[in-house]
Amino acid sequence: MKQFSGTADHVRRQFDEVAERVGEAARQAGRTGSEVEILVATKYVASDDMGVLREAGIALVGENRAQDLVAKHERFAADFVFDFIGHLQSRKVKLVLPLVRLIHSVSTMSVVEELQARAQNPVPVLLEVNIAGEESKSGVEVSEAERFLDQAAACDKVSFTGLMCMPPLLAEPELAAPYFARTRQLASDLSARWAGRYTFAQLSMGTSADYQVAVREGATIVRVGSVLF
Repeated sequence: MKQFSGTADHVRRQFDEVAERVGEAARQAGRTGSEVEILVATKYVASDDMGVLREAGIALVGENRAQDLVAKHERFAADFVFDFIGHLQSRKVKLVLPLVRLIHSVSTMSVVEELQARAQNPVPVLLEVNIAGEESKSGVEVSEAERFLDQAAACDKVSFTGLMCMPPLLAEPELAAPYFARTRQLASDLSARWAGRYTFAQLSMGTSADYQVAVREGATIVRVGSVLF
């Protein structure tokens, strides 16, 4: 992916188009666009360019790297709500935790335990699942999700509120639909199993390549970047 380039007007127009398409996809699924948050992934946006996003009216952003999150939050804490969407190492929890609304990518017990040790209040997080069982990707295997949550349940400050997934790289966006549907079904199953403790109502799934498909399959947060830039 190329580094970010573009004007605030261009980003705003592209964002409005994404929002329109999200709304249409939601209507096709019997939902409304207001049920879906559009998170702007800023992995390839340098700190010096974040002002362009601010001028474009972007409010919710997601960072992949702890050090980039720290740098951008230091300059733009008043301008954006930050989520963390990248692979999270336990040693980086102390940097990330105070700066974000939501961590999308919890998938190891070491991270859960570090969150438990450092949190002052309940911390909302998403369980990242490796929905296609790809060796190259992080995330808890679907077959291991229940066991993982059984272990994590001892950490009462860590509150799972949903799932995050990333389907394989596919030739056509529609081919991602079964992976999103499987994630939605897993969330439903886990919500029933963990009623009263966890909800799994949030589904962070879909990127620039397939966000409309993800919305039709139940996404509540889509993570877009290149489509805007």
